[in-house]
Amino acid sequence: MRWSSAVLSVTLGAALLTAPPAAAVEPVLLINQDFADPDVLRTGDGFTAFATGGQAGRIPVARAPSATGPWTVGGDALADPPRWADGDGRFWAPDVSSRGGDFLMYFAAQPAGTDRLCIGAALSAEAAGPYHPVGDAPLVCVPEDHGDIDPESFVDADGRRYLLYKSGTVPSGIWLQEVTADGLGLAGQRRLILRADRPGENGVVEAPAMVRVPRGYVLLYSGDRFDSTGYHTGYATAPAPAGPFTKAAEPLLTTAEVGGAVDGPGGADVVDGRIYFHGWLNGQRIARGVYSLPVRFEPGGRPVIG
Repeated sequence: MRWSSAVLSVTLGAALLTAPPAAAVEPVLLINQDFADPDVLRTGDGFTAFATGGQAGRIPVARAPSATGPWTVGGDALADPPRWADGDGRFWAPDVSSRGGDFLMYFAAQPAGTDRLCIGAALSAEAAGPYHPVGDAPLVCVPEDHGDIDPESFVDADGRRYLLYKSGTVPSGIWLQEVTADGLGLAGQRRLILRADRPGENGVVEAPAMVRVPRGYVLLYSGDRFDSTGYHTGYATAPAPAGPFTKAAEPLLTTAEVGGAVDGPGGADVVDGRIYFHGWLNGQRIARGVYSLPVRFEPGGRPVIG
């Protein structure tokens, strides 16, 4: 799990009342092994993806020559643990973005002597790493949040860079924090842009991913417990990155919506007209593989699968 923009216009509001159509194509299984919370990055020579830590490393990395593969998993993108974290602790839901001449990674890790997660940053000259942690303390670690995870970088058309993340409060929330141009410092106050407030979310919203569309912004997120078949990908729309966001009437991806082909589709990311997400493999709760579907966004923001 991923512990993975004013009043709306009439057109945007009307779009929210219409449920997204069922997927017209079968999800493609890209990575048939544990690779949870996929973050996908396109580079000049293909695609690189990153995942929550596990047996494959603190931050497993995968590469492919094209969006649909073949994908090869191998290596640990994080060269060393940050000085503030437990090197043997959890490393969670990374995000990688281009920073001009290099690459910026956000990740969640476990501060030494604690059982919560906080968000740190790392840099690399190459997309696949190795990434070297920056700073002696986490970038985001708010005590009252009871853990901050699922970082997601978003750079708007005006060049302003933002960090989105989930707080571990109950019910959980998704926050937007403007950061400095280099991505390594906080700029101003954070803003709560989404809260788990629907019965089907069971107190959980997480795994934020922001997409800019012609008439606003779309926020993809996961809802419900990560180990539940009810885990799903929802979306909300807004006229600005800071909101206000209005949730769509129905989720975008659910187990039922994809005909049971994916169990608990969540942790979504969107790159070049495709949505990438994870789901449980082999009907068990042991490993989450990576799937993909084509996606497009209507002018009002409504995502359409297939």
